[in-house]
Amino acid sequence: MQALYPALATLAAYLIGSLSFAVVVSRFMGLADPRTYGSKNPGATNVLRSGNKAAAVVTLLLDALKGWLPVVLVQVYGERYGLGAGTVALAGFAAFLGHLFPVFFRFQGGKGVATAAGVILAFNPWLGLASLATWVIIAFFFRYSSLASIVTAVFAPAYYLLGGGVAWEAPGVMVLALAAMAVLLVWRHAENINRLIAGTESKLGAKKK
Repeated sequence: MQALYPALATLAAYLIGSLSFAVVVSRFMGLADPRTYGSKNPGATNVLRSGNKAAAVVTLLLDALKGWLPVVLVQVYGERYGLGAGTVALAGFAAFLGHLFPVFFRFQGGKGVATAAGVILAFNPWLGLASLATWVIIAFFFRYSSLASIVTAVFAPAYYLLGGGVAWEAPGVMVLALAAMAVLLVWRHAENINRLIAGTESKLGAKKK
């Protein structure tokens, strides 16, 4: 039975990640389904286009929470079930994957920025702070949220290693999880990248073109 614990933890993390809070919060607050307007992306940024800032903030926090919670649960309770850093990494990646491809919402998910942030923060608080600082710096100087998210995701694996990750348990699995999230996050931002290259991407504080 113990051999099944890593798989069960990973599956549970994926199911938690599959809770599309952009849709849930919008329904609860009587708003239109975020998959039907704007970018049609079920995420906090698109919920903000509904004009309801509170709904967007709640969505952002819950999307981050569903990435943070499975990782922390494995970290806190996993040792008694023989779960190590490898399962921690898998749980984080599974929660992120759940947001991108939610089983409860026909596998039509968001871009994963908030959920990835929650996972990274749970992996290591210092890693989370470094990633947050990177996002803020890029966003401040370039005014592109998408660019800040992409750069932060790409830098996260390097931060893990520079921060002492090579001395931690299962560093390869942790770096692999961070790198896989970065690749998927960049892929989900393909349209944003095209707009950045074309110079048509909306800047922070500006109306979407």
